[in-house]
Amino acid sequence: MAKAPSQVKSFSERASALRRSRNLKMAGSAHAYVRGNTLKFYEWLAASDSSKVPRGPPIWICGDCHVGNLGPLADTDGEIDIEIRDLDQAVIGNPAHDLIRLGLSLATAARGSDLPGVTTAKMIEQMMEGYEEALADKDPDLRSRRPECVRVVMRQAVGRTWAHLAKERLEDTKPTIPLGKRFWPISEKEKHEIERIFATEDVRLLVTALRSRENDARVEVLDAAYWNERLQLPRTAALCGIARGRQKPNERGRPLPDRHQGSRAGGGAAQF
Repeated sequence: MAKAPSQVKSFSERASALRRSRNLKMAGSAHAYVRGNTLKFYEWLAASDSSKVPRGPPIWICGDCHVGNLGPLADTDGEIDIEIRDLDQAVIGNPAHDLIRLGLSLATAARGSDLPGVTTAKMIEQMMEGYEEALADKDPDLRSRRPECVRVVMRQAVGRTWAHLAKERLEDTKPTIPLGKRFWPISEKEKHEIERIFATEDVRLLVTALRSRENDARVEVLDAAYWNERLQLPRTAALCGIARGRQKPNERGRPLPDRHQGSRAGGGAAQF
C-alpha cells in the first residue's frame, strides 16, 4: 500500500521527527514516559537514597527492564520461555536496578489502566516472590504453574515464522522494505556499514543459524531501512536473502550440478 510522501523522513529530517514522535508517545501515559526515558530513571535512581537499594554482585543486566521488553524466546532446543528479549542497553551493573525498573514499569502500567492501589501492590509482591523462587530453585519446572494468559502467548510464539513478521511489517510480496511511516530511508554511509556488518563471518553464521541453514550459505542484504519504532536508541531493519551452501565436488573433483545454486533458498528480517 502506497504511503504519503510526507511520512518518509530523509536523513536530515530524522532527528527532529524522532524527537517529536518520542515526545508524543511519552505524553500518552505515565507508563509510556517511564518506558521512553531510561536516562531520567537512572538520574532519579542516582539522586535517591542508595542505602535503600540492595547491592547485588555486578553482573550483566538488561539496563532497561520494563514489561515491554519481556516476551517469548526460543532456545537452541526449540523450547519457549518468557525472557528478557531486548538487550540493546545491557550493562554490567547492580541486578537490583532491573527489578526496580520492572517494578516501576508495572506500577505505572497499572496506574494507566485505572487499577486500584491494592492491585499494584499485589503485582509487585508477585514479581518479588517469583524472583526469590527462581533463585531458590526449589521447583525447576514451573511450566505447570504458568497462568493461562502466559500459555496462550507462548503457544502463539511457537507457530510464528519470519513470514508472519514480513506480512505484518513489510506489506509487500517483493523483497524490499516499503518506506513510509514505519520505515525511513538510510544514508549511503549507513547502507555501506550495514553491508559491512553482514559480510562478517560472525553475523553470517548468526543469520544462517535461523531455520538451520547451511553453515557455508551466502548471505546477501536485499534491502535496509531505518526502523522508526524506538523511543530512544536508533534501530535499523535489514532484509536478507540466504543462498544455498557451496557446491560439493564429485569424485573427479568437479562441482556437482545444483539447480538451486545461486538462487535464494529463503529470506529473513533482521533488526539491530
